[in-house]
Amino acid sequence: MKIAILGGGGFRVPLVFGALLARGGRLGLEHVSLYDVDAARLAQITPVLQGLEQERGTRLAFDATTRLDDALDGADFVFCAIRVGKLEGRVVDERVPLDEGVVGQETTGPGGLCFALRTVPVMDELARRVAKRAPDAWFVNFTNPAGLVTEALRDELGDRAIGICDSPAGLCRRVAAALEREPEELWFDYFGLNHLGWLRSVQHGTRDLLPELLGDDDRLAAFEEGRLFGGEWLRALGMIPNEYLFFYYFASDTVGAVRSGLESRGEFLLHQQAEFYSENGRTPAEALDAWRRTRRERDETYFAEAHAAADIETTETWDDVDGYEAQALAVVEAIALDRRFVMILNTANRSSLPFLDADAVVEVPCVVDRTGVRPLATGDVPTHARALVESIKEVERLTIHAARTRSRDAALKALALHPLVPSVNVARRILDAYSVRQAELVELFS
Repeated sequence: MKIAILGGGGFRVPLVFGALLARGGRLGLEHVSLYDVDAARLAQITPVLQGLEQERGTRLAFDATTRLDDALDGADFVFCAIRVGKLEGRVVDERVPLDEGVVGQETTGPGGLCFALRTVPVMDELARRVAKRAPDAWFVNFTNPAGLVTEALRDELGDRAIGICDSPAGLCRRVAAALEREPEELWFDYFGLNHLGWLRSVQHGTRDLLPELLGDDDRLAAFEEGRLFGGEWLRALGMIPNEYLFFYYFASDTVGAVRSGLESRGEFLLHQQAEFYSENGRTPAEALDAWRRTRRERDETYFAEAHAAADIETTETWDDVDGYEAQALAVVEAIALDRRFVMILNTANRSSLPFLDADAVVEVPCVVDRTGVRPLATGDVPTHARALVESIKEVERLTIHAARTRSRDAALKALALHPLVPSVNVARRILDAYSVRQAELVELFS
């Protein structure tokens, strides 16, 4: 088996490589090809991977290349985590709406739409290359905004495009721990879109354990989402939202926290990663140690703007193999070894959410095996959640259309219809600022 990793110089690639080292033997993995447009970033990540090999006493054949076709040829799975515009682009994504008093976040609100506008054309081209060079490969997408991008990919790759996000799985693990249960003992009734989902029930046999959890403030205070949203609001909802819904339910609080002087997430990562990538001549052991120090700082400040707005501290633990890389490898294992898993993934709706059409990409529990991904029915959902899902799905599709047709009018419509944008005039000012500060949008709308 060969796996190609697009965005192979990315900071989180060692997480994926570490998971591959752990599972490569049972998967029959023979080769990993790292592709990136930036040779310098590949050169900095390579010794980190060598350090992991030395530490674990395990070797995994890999190469690093700036030639896309070389990476794709013979690939059985393609992992994709790219950032068009790099972190400099993310800083602009987040800062422009904040200047207008609107949430500035990488995947949520205007920032996510701007990110998508410059990402969709690149992903369309990647999909065409994959279809030509590795037509039988499964495309596992981590590129944000993950749901929107996966929907765009499906036009070329169909059911072989699968979207991965670790947020729902992380929520389920934390809820299981609060209930003092193992996740494998429970059924998690989760529905929505990427970064816009809700945990509606937690079944243990025929019993729903969620009402018990929602009524216990001490248990709620023991995990991230319980502290973020607070018991009163969670009981009012009767569900536990994905952490990214904080930016909808507490939008003005988040803007106030960042505008009070807090560094945006993009600004923090830009400064931090610039230091990591600028050092040269490290041995594999030194490179691995530097990467781990940088990652620990990165994880300790995750969701800092939401924590500041909610006036809570971050207390989550740090783990080497715990995020989207574990989700991705579970997909590979299910398909390659025909292991039947149930996972929360981004895939075509079919009839999972009955109020959306069959082709809409949703984030729901799915059965995964050698035949691919099959979403499970979720049935009716609360009206307020349905309304938000329908609104955001329309905005996502307008954004894809704007990116493909180079339509500024469609982009303005998408921004103005987003629930976090308060007026057409604000949307226009945000788009004007993006259109002169993001090089890819200058070209797109020229």
